Amino acid sequence: MERTWPATTDALKEVQQFVLENTEGLPPKRMMHLELAIEEIVVNICTYAYETPPGEFTVRVIDDAVALTVEFEDKGIPFNPLSLEEPDINCPLEERKEGGMGILFVRRIMDEVHYRRDNGVNRLGVVVRKK
Repeated sequence: MERTWPATTDALKEVQQFVLENTEGLPPKRMMHLELAIEEIVVNICTYAYETPPGEFTVRVIDDAVALTVEFEDKGIPFNPLSLEEPDINCPLEERKEGGMGILFVRRIMDEVHYRRDNGVNRLGVVVRKK
C-alpha cells in the first residue's frame, strides 16, 4: 500500500490514519510509538525537505507476519538524518545544540531505522517488529 501527499503538515493526521489502518498485529503501545514516529518524520519532511515548498512525499506500508515497515520518500534536499551526531541528552538544556532530538526519539522507539538516497529520492524506513 502506498499513497502520496503534498508536503504540508496538514497531511499529518491523514498519513497516520493511512498507516494505522493498514497495520495488523501490533500491540497498542507499539501502535502509539509508530504514530509518534510518523509525526516526527512527516513534520521534518514538511519543514526541511523542500527549498520551494510544498513538494510532496510518498508513504509505503509493508505489513507481513514478522514486522511492519513504513517507508517515507521525498525528492527534497539530500539529507541522511541518521548521519547526525546524537545530541548529548546529559548536557544542560541551555548548552545543547539545536535539533536532533526528533530523529533520536525515532531511533529509540522503532526497532530499525534505515536511510538511503536513490536517483534523487530520500528514502527513510522504519521497522516495528511484531512480538
